[in-house]
Parts: sequence; structure tokens; C-alpha cells
Amino acid sequence: MASAAVDYDGEHLKSSAPHSQSAPTGGSMAVFSCKPYDREYLEKAASELNLDFKFAFFDTHLDANTVRLASGFDAVCVFVNDKVDEEVVTTLASFGVKLIALRCAGFNNVDVEKASELGITVARVPAYSPNAVAEHAVTLMLALNRRIPQAWSKTRSGNFSLVGQMGFDMIGRRVGIIGTGHIGGIVAEILKRGFKCDVIAHDVQKDPRLEAPEPEGLGVRYVELDELFRTSDIISLHAPLLPSTHHLINEDSIAKMKPGVMIINTSRGGLIHTQSLVNGLKDKKIGHAGLDVYCKEGPYFFQDLSEEGVDDDVFARVMTFPNVIVTAHQAFFTVEAMTQIAQTTLRNAAGVRQGAGPPKQYGTLDTVVRPQHASKL
Repeated sequence: MASAAVDYDGEHLKSSAPHSQSAPTGGSMAVFSCKPYDREYLEKAASELNLDFKFAFFDTHLDANTVRLASGFDAVCVFVNDKVDEEVVTTLASFGVKLIALRCAGFNNVDVEKASELGITVARVPAYSPNAVAEHAVTLMLALNRRIPQAWSKTRSGNFSLVGQMGFDMIGRRVGIIGTGHIGGIVAEILKRGFKCDVIAHDVQKDPRLEAPEPEGLGVRYVELDELFRTSDIISLHAPLLPSTHHLINEDSIAKMKPGVMIINTSRGGLIHTQSLVNGLKDKKIGHAGLDVYCKEGPYFFQDLSEEGVDDDVFARVMTFPNVIVTAHQAFFTVEAMTQIAQTTLRNAAGVRQGAGPPKQYGTLDTVVRPQHASKL
């Protein structure tokens, strides 16, 4: 079923499909922080699910300055760097918006309590190819360990020397995983069974499948954070950003770590106090860092700034270290993940439109974000 769509040119909305006289069965949705691939997969999902949506695609972020663009729509669709705070939520409610649809798993950028108070449903995509993010985390580990960026650069310029290229065997190395949800659990499995690493973990909710002895489980031992910091060769972050996890990696925690520790973050930028990370890199306490997220990534990630450059001094400093790899929040970015994100987002919107509410993803995972989720420590 065809879906109508409009684009925003900075001042005006422009229709790119014939106007339908009847209300779209899927409802109307303003999509913010929209890139060409977002539009492609949302329109494809609408067709495959036989849902008739009226879309408006905006490449701008949703915030207090752009919220007026959501007027007249049933739902807004947002991403990780949109700012859906109390002011924005209140304005959305005044427009009659009924759904804030996150095309991601995280929801720390939405005032969930205010949305609930004003009767706006907040729905997310709790699992979109967790394998994609897990595999990217392991990719960063291997690229840092074997110095792949340096090798690529050297050989392209005719330098085939192995000086400066030495890495270490992954087998037997202790990897501490903080957060053992879907993604963290897959990372644990890859490292434990694929590389035969010594995997330990920390989470307020233990996964019995990971903890169970082999071969039924993985035999992962859950430990306190202090032990994980003190004994891990590699630390991989997969926790949500909550008050209890904000700046989990800081000056004090880094001081407890082994010299030369590798830190991987494919979760949320706010888990790391970036200046402390810089200090640890300068002092050689941190041997490698692989980052797919940054706490102040909003103005930079998903944009081409090759001409303008980066004016965040701390972030710019991070990228000067040869033992740091920064990727631009691309860990999720696979065909499978984009398909799942689009389909789940539209099912959520259709469910709200039809009065049944967002359905569970895969029939088991709750897609609705409630205030108690947002405040859980």
C-alpha cells in the first residue's frame, strides 16, 4: 500500500506523493534526524507491512526550536540525538501527538515521565539485530589489538615493516563485560566460545544462561565492579545510560584498572567521562580505546563535517591518539538492523493508531517505555 510523504526544505513542506482524501490507516508521522537510508527503510517497511502512512521527513533534530514541525501529526519518530525534553513533550501534547516512536533502544533523551503524564505513548525498538552491535564491539577490539588502521595506512604508502604492529593473542585474556543484556550476552558468547577468552561480567540483573556452567551455559562469572576494573585486560561497555551508570568510567575507576587496559564503548557516550579517558591515554594507563559513541556527539555524528572540522576540544583530542578508534555510532548499521528498526517502529505506530497499543517485538519484548523503566537503577 502506498504511503504519502513530504520533505522539508528549511521553510516549507513539499509533497512527494499525491494527496489522499482519506486518513491514512497507519496514521501520520513526522520523522526527525532522518537520513536517506531511514526514509528508504521506513517506506519499504510500510509497503511490506501493507500500512498506509503519511510521512514527513526532516533531516533536522527534534528540539524546542524545531518542534513546531510536528504540528498536525499523530506521531513523531526520533533517534538518539533528538532532544525530547519536558518542553518538547509538552508542546507535542498540545499538538495532539499520541506517540513518540524511538527508532532505537535507548530512551535517555526522552522525558518519559512527562510523556506519560500527558498521555503520550513512548515506544522503542528493544532489539534490532543485537548481533550487529556485538560484532562491531569485537571488531573494535581486534582492530585495536592488531593495529589494523596503522597497517592499512602503512601498506598503502609502501611501508611493509612490522615495527609497531605487534598485538596479543585473545585466547585466555580476561574481558570484563558491563551490562549483559542482549548485546552484552552475544559479546560474551563470541569471546568465550570463539576466542576462548576468560569472560567475567557485571550487571544488576544476572543472566542465568550466561552464568550456568558449560556446556549448558557459558560459565561467565558475575563479579563486583571493583574486581572487574582491577583484573580485566579488556572492558566492554553494554549498559544503559542511567544515573547509576553515568560516568561509570572516570578518574577513580580508571585508577583501579590494569596498565594498558583496552576500553570499548558501543553503548552510550555518557558512560565515560571523556577527559578522564584522555588523561588515562596520556598516562599510558589506558592502552587502547574503541568508541562508537560520545557523550556530546549530537552536533557531529551522522553529519559530514570534513570541511568544517570538530570544535569540541576534548573530542578532537581523543581522535589524535593513534591507539584510539572512533566510529560514528555505526555499530547498529546493518541491513538486518535497519529492516527491524523500521518494521518495529511502524508496528508501534499502527498499534497506537488502532487503539491496541504497541505490540511486543518478536511477541516477547515490551516496546513501551514506562516511567519506571526510565528511573530504574
